[in-house]
Amino acid sequence: MTIFIAADHRGFELKNKLVEYIQEKNIRVEDLGNFRLEPNDDNPDYAIKVAQAVLQNPKEFLGIVICGSGVGVSITANRHKGIRCGIGFHEEQIKHIKENDHINVLALPSDYVSEEQAKKFIDIFIEAKENYDPKYLRRSKKMDKILT
Repeated sequence: MTIFIAADHRGFELKNKLVEYIQEKNIRVEDLGNFRLEPNDDNPDYAIKVAQAVLQNPKEFLGIVICGSGVGVSITANRHKGIRCGIGFHEEQIKHIKENDHINVLALPSDYVSEEQAKKFIDIFIEAKENYDPKYLRRSKKMDKILT
């Protein structure tokens, strides 16, 4: 497994702490930026990088995108066919969206979650397994048709 992670200026500090946390878990993590605090950077630039990286091997790669609200990076990531990005704000909710909506990119709202919460969210995102119940597969197929 490889996790690609990126953040704009509002998620910059949280991203750097999460890179270290993921490395400590002996999981390969690739930081796609920003690499310095740049108050005028744009969150779509980083979400695009993560989405493109995850699409290289969606069965083995996951992504984490971070901005202040989580919304900007989520919208951008979801514009890529094959990406399913969900905003994480609660442990049970993240488990649900990984299992039932089969997300492969997690968006984190740095203005609304603590470092400790974000670490728990990442653990859940990594550990939860997709549910292949027919109703979830049916829903997934309907979502995929929207971008075709």
